[in-house]
Amino acid sequence: MDESYFLYSKKGRQKITECKPCKRGGKAKYRGISNDQVCVLVARDRQKMTYSGVLGRGRIQTTKLDEAIGGHLSDSNVLCTDSWRAFSSYANSKGLAHDRFKSDGKQRVKGVYRIQNVNSYHSRLKKWMDRFNGVATIYLQHYLAWFRYVESKEYENTSSNKKKMLVKSCLYTVTDTNTKLWLSAYSG
Repeated sequence: MDESYFLYSKKGRQKITECKPCKRGGKAKYRGISNDQVCVLVARDRQKMTYSGVLGRGRIQTTKLDEAIGGHLSDSNVLCTDSWRAFSSYANSKGLAHDRFKSDGKQRVKGVYRIQNVNSYHSRLKKWMDRFNGVATIYLQHYLAWFRYVESKEYENTSSNKKKMLVKSCLYTVTDTNTKLWLSAYSG
């Protein structure tokens, strides 16, 4: 499990008063992770079953982790994450086995555990998203579902799969995602 960040974007909105409009993606105002960025959590197992979801703006928080993946984990799972403390405190609070990997990128494997599965998924996701020159944050969950579908059906390009992709991409309503992100910007 690991997080990735995308620039917060109001792409396509007509009347933006709080900031200048950005062309083709733009850049964050501040270095590092800030509220200018949207956190996307990716959890992936060895069978390539993947969860990817928008958690909110800024750094990842333990409460958001529980909301996102709390129902998908059991006591038999072993979390393999980087050394960010939200992952450690979440694993400790839930009593889950946890392997931490250093963020410097030198240590990627501990015995049978590794984080390369998630890191390569992030790489493919970012490369795939680049073609859109920035994505409006309210639609980010739809793009994540679209990419999960494309990844799962990599070699099956049939008309029935295309129809399923459209249905799966609309599982989350845009207003729910937008409301959650807006509220996360103002919550502590």
